[in-house]
Formats: sequence, C-alpha cells, structure tokens
Amino acid sequence: MQLRVVVVLGLVSMSLFGCSRFAMDNSSLDYKESKTVAPLKVPENLQMRPQHALYPAPQIDPRALEQAQDFKNAKGNRFDLPRPEAVNATASTSTGAAPSRPQLVQDGNGIPLLKVDGGSSEVWQYVNAASSAANLNATASENSNVMQIRYQDKNYEIRLTPSGASNTVGVYNTDHNFADRDVASEILALIYQNWPA
Repeated sequence: MQLRVVVVLGLVSMSLFGCSRFAMDNSSLDYKESKTVAPLKVPENLQMRPQHALYPAPQIDPRALEQAQDFKNAKGNRFDLPRPEAVNATASTSTGAAPSRPQLVQDGNGIPLLKVDGGSSEVWQYVNAASSAANLNATASENSNVMQIRYQDKNYEIRLTPSGASNTVGVYNTDHNFADRDVASEILALIYQNWPA
C-alpha cells in the first residue's frame, strides 16, 4: 500500500515539475540539423500551371551559421529565447536637455504641425511658455499634453503627440477634429515665433 502511494506521488511530482527539470530533450534544436531537400517533382501530365515556391528557403553561408547566436538553455538541450532587456520608460519621455527648435511642417493630408525633437515633458513646457508669450489665453487640461486656448473668439485645443524622440504639436477643434488649416497655421506660427530661445 505504501509503495503504491510513493509511486503515485512520484509520478505526480514528475508531471508537476515538467520534463525540463529532468533535462529531457524536446527536439526544439533539431532545426539545426536539417538538410536541404530537392523540390518535389510533379509529372508533366499532372501539372496544370507553372509551380513557383511561395517562400523559397534562402541559401545561407555555412560561416554565417557558425557565427550565429546560439539560443540554447544552460544545459544545451532545448531552445531558449533570451528575455528582452528592461527599458527605462522615463528616459524616452524626459531627457533633461533643451528641445530642438521647432519646425513648421505638414502631414500627408496637408495638416499644419510643429515638429520638435526632445523629451515630451520639456517640449510641453516650451509649448506652454510660447502659448503664454503669444497671449493665446491657455488653460491647462486634465491631460498633461492637451491645452485649451482661445483664438479669434473661438476655443481650440493644442495637443502634443510624442513619437520616440520626436514630438508633433497640432491644433484641434473642441470636437477633437483638426482645426481649419489657415487658423492652425496662424496659431502654430504664433507658437513658433514665441518659442523660448
């Protein structure tokens, strides 16, 4: 009776720990031993149209395979992809350096934008300062990258959109659509002209 309990407990523990704990090979590295196979020959009387490989296998230089990175686990018996490195999220949004001088640009639809390189928090501080200097009656919003302004007796929004190390500043109506191109160009020109040196 005790022997059966020990055997059952042993089997359960082996299944819970998994095969990798016991260094069993799962054939995940077999791709390294693969051989090139000749293409399938179809008899002429069965072939209705020309056959082309959809995804032809590239020819790889054997020296490149010798220098390729090896993705084995510590025991060398299983494929093990390395974990990605941690990314410092604050480094991409705040660099501490002064942003670049803005550029007046247009997107593919002809919408005027300001393009500024630098950390988004520093760029946003410069946008606030330029809006204040241009007397745009800026009002802070709950969102840190959106500002309410009043221009020619109408309300607009200025938004900062970060994308990597670059940022774009756009002018929007209160319904979250792009503002009229002429009005947006005038507002962005005011921000550009009052940009802190």
